[in-house]
Amino acid sequence: MVLAKQPAATEGTLRSWLLQGLQTDRKQIEHGPHVKHPWWRVMCLTGVDYFSTLGYQPGIAALAAGLLSPLATLFLVALTLLGALPVYRRVAAESPYGQGSIAMLEKLAPQWWGKLFVLALLGFAATDFVITMTLSAADATAHILENPFVPDFLAGQRVLVTLVLLAALGGVFLMGFTEAIGIAVLLVFAYLGLNAVVVATAIVHVLQSPQVVVDWQRALSLDFSSPLAMIGLSLLVMPKLALGMSGFETGVAVMPVVKGDIAERIKGTRRLLTTAALIMSVFLIFSSFVTTVLIPHQEFEEGGKANGRALAYLAHSYLGDWFGTVYDVSTIAILWFAGASAMAGLINLVPRYLPRYGMAPEWTGAVRPLVLVFSAIAFAITIMFDADVDAQAGAYATGVLVLMLSAAVAVTLSARRKRQHKAAAAYMMISAVLAYTLVDNVIERPDGVKIASFFIAAVIVTSLISRATRSTELRVTEVHLDALAEEFVNDACGEVHVIANEPHVRDQVEYTDKLRETWLNHRLRSSEPVLFVEVSVPDASEFETELHVKGEERYGHKILTIESSAVPNTLAALLLYLRDRTGSVPHIYFHWTEGNPVVAMLRYLVFGGGDVPPLTREVLRQAEPDLERRPHVHVG
Repeated sequence: MVLAKQPAATEGTLRSWLLQGLQTDRKQIEHGPHVKHPWWRVMCLTGVDYFSTLGYQPGIAALAAGLLSPLATLFLVALTLLGALPVYRRVAAESPYGQGSIAMLEKLAPQWWGKLFVLALLGFAATDFVITMTLSAADATAHILENPFVPDFLAGQRVLVTLVLLAALGGVFLMGFTEAIGIAVLLVFAYLGLNAVVVATAIVHVLQSPQVVVDWQRALSLDFSSPLAMIGLSLLVMPKLALGMSGFETGVAVMPVVKGDIAERIKGTRRLLTTAALIMSVFLIFSSFVTTVLIPHQEFEEGGKANGRALAYLAHSYLGDWFGTVYDVSTIAILWFAGASAMAGLINLVPRYLPRYGMAPEWTGAVRPLVLVFSAIAFAITIMFDADVDAQAGAYATGVLVLMLSAAVAVTLSARRKRQHKAAAAYMMISAVLAYTLVDNVIERPDGVKIASFFIAAVIVTSLISRATRSTELRVTEVHLDALAEEFVNDACGEVHVIANEPHVRDQVEYTDKLRETWLNHRLRSSEPVLFVEVSVPDASEFETELHVKGEERYGHKILTIESSAVPNTLAALLLYLRDRTGSVPHIYFHWTEGNPVVAMLRYLVFGGGDVPPLTREVLRQAEPDLERRPHVHVG
């Protein structure tokens, strides 16, 4: 029997449009959208974030590593292919419903500690995904304003232009998920094709002018004493290139969109991750090389023509302003839509955790309200940071690296639990490299941790407030009775009388005294049959519960025992179930709880107990507005 509250039908209203596709069933949320797509189309959705970093990654590498940019990029590619890729291929296999490494780590910490740990990781995920939206839109704005054909009236309007781009991105997702994937496929194919033309043209120029390579090698030999020094410095600056490793967490988060059963979904996601990593690695290696040897270093500096747009600089220089403008348009489009993968990650990730914890309203199971909320947050971040790409880069890299490190730790622990010692050792090494990369990035750009801390605090505070406000919901999805409990319910005739008992010794004296107390306090006739009900709370941090009611006979008394996350909500659900099964409105009997009511409320919120009688009545009042059908609560 399903008891959980379902959203009311609101046909033809704005609320109906916003809540279209609202998912309250956990199994449906895991299954994902009804419309599935081939892995390569989903790759394009996650790839708009990953591939779009070509718009600024070569310039960042040149500024961070200088002449060593190709070597530092090579180490970044090695970390991607030998570190991040195998980690996330395993994460995909162990979280096929798109929960990612967060779900794998959630199992390690029990009860409330586990929930708070997940909320902190969700804060970093929100940092990664939201900053992806704002940073990419801000970088798209930079490409718009630096194009020679842009009207003068847009000069200095980067915040306004960025907000328009974010609004347009939100508008796409309000139309639907399928439309977003269709746009992503078009943008990715066009952008990668144009980049292939630019990089190939640049390589031809290098081959035609080999002197640029000779000059680069001579400069390296003058600046560095040995190849070991070059390698050492490249390893030190490699963490600054971490922006080029985005997209893996999103690739796992959107797994439910991949077509096929679980096995095919895992296979498709692994193929998606591998293909995207290989394509990006090839582009990163060649683009960092040609931009380093062909572009004067001063052009990478702030105010230079290649600052944040190295490949665009080559496109304009070697293929003319018209082709360069076409390239700029494709770069602007994919940078604008890079936020789409982040938005997709958020609207697939949030409904899997916060509603299950009771730490978000029910409407977070629908796509459109989430799109509006995250668009509003992106607006605020853009205004706060004045649409400055550099100001947001630290937070972006921090979010990416924390999620990658958490994934590496999760698969390391998973391999150890399965006694896969060689795999565990390899994943431990990857974790160590990612930890170094994260620490170096935090030391270099501590503002990233500050921004991430704000997101974590916001997620935790709003989640706890939501949990408190939703605490008196019914919170029970289904009720199942074992054979003896079924027998007890079937034997009940006329009015059903239930005595709530907090179990202690559970001996004959306890039940005899409880029954006598009920007779005296409530004038219950001794001839009327009663059922004892006992609820224990193994994990109060859970929100929704599926009740498994067990029947037990002790000293001639019929007892229903239940394990649940909250005593009042469980009793209310059981009473409603008994009413519907027997056709009679049941009665439940309590004695007053001693103590401060404020402390009792806190005990209820944290431990699932508290002042049970009035809370049970309040849950019933909210669940059943009809007084004549509402179960009776007696307290004495």
